[in-house]
Amino acid sequence: MEKRAFRVSGWLVVVLILAIIAAVISWVALTLPQEGVAAAVIAVSAVVVTLLASGLIVISPNDARVIQFFGKYAGTIDEAGFHATWPVTEKRKISKRIRNFETARLKVSDADGNPVEIASVVVWRVVDTYAAKFAVDDFVNFVEVQAETAVRHLATSYPYEAHHSGRTSLRDSAAVSEELTNELSERAALAGINVIESRITHLAYAAEIAHAMLARQQAEAVVAARFKIVEGAIGMVTGALEQLQDQNVVSLDEERKAQMVSNLLVVLCGDRAVQPVVNTGTIY
Repeated sequence: MEKRAFRVSGWLVVVLILAIIAAVISWVALTLPQEGVAAAVIAVSAVVVTLLASGLIVISPNDARVIQFFGKYAGTIDEAGFHATWPVTEKRKISKRIRNFETARLKVSDADGNPVEIASVVVWRVVDTYAAKFAVDDFVNFVEVQAETAVRHLATSYPYEAHHSGRTSLRDSAAVSEELTNELSERAALAGINVIESRITHLAYAAEIAHAMLARQQAEAVVAARFKIVEGAIGMVTGALEQLQDQNVVSLDEERKAQMVSNLLVVLCGDRAVQPVVNTGTIY
C-alpha cells in the first residue's frame, strides 16, 4: 500500500550544501593545512555534498516519485515542489494526471450471436503508486488490455438491439456505460487505477450482416408505423360512428356501417392520395 516517504525542503539541503562548501573553503584558506589533510577533508566534503545532492528532487503538479532504497520501497512523494529525501535512492516518476484512451474496434458476437463492431473510450488515473509500480509489470498496458477484455465481455452479455421491452441492449448507453465502468474498475483496482468514466464510442453491425440488419430495421420501422396508423384509424372510425349515432345524423344498418368502416380505413390507412367518387343515386 502507498505510504509517504521522508522528505524535507530542498532549499534547506541546498543551504546546507553551500554552508559545507563555504566552511571547507574558509578552513583551507585560514588554517593552511598540510596537503594530505586538506585533500582528505575536501574528499570527505565532496562525498557528503554528493550524497546530499542525490536526494534532491523536483516534482510537478499531479506527478509523483516512488522512492526505493536499494530495492526496498521507502514511500512516495506526490506533493509538488522542490524536495530532498533519502540519498542514494532510486526515484521513479509516475504521473497522477487524468488519462484517456480509445480501444481498437473489436469484432465480437453479441448475446444473440450477431457479429458487431464495438469500441470504447476509458478515462482513468493512478491513485496508488505502490500498486501501479509493483503490482503489475506495466500499468498502462495493463489498463489497455483489461479495457479490451471488459468491452468484449460486455458485448457478449447484451444484444445489439432489444427486440422485447424490458431487455437491456448495447444501444442503452447509460446502463451499458455504467456496467462497463464498474467492471473495469474492479479489474484495474489491482494496479492502483481509478476508472473515472468509460463510454461506448462505436457500435455497429459487422460488415457481412450490416445490409441484412439494415433491411430488418427498416421493415420493423415500417411495421411499427403501420400499426400506429391502423390503431389511430380505428379510433377515428369508432368516434365517427358513435357521433353519427348519438347526434341522430343518419341511421345505418350493419351492412352500411361495415361499408363505411371499410371506406374510412382505406382512406386513413392508404399511402396514396384518395380519388373521391360521388354517388348521385341512392345508397340502396
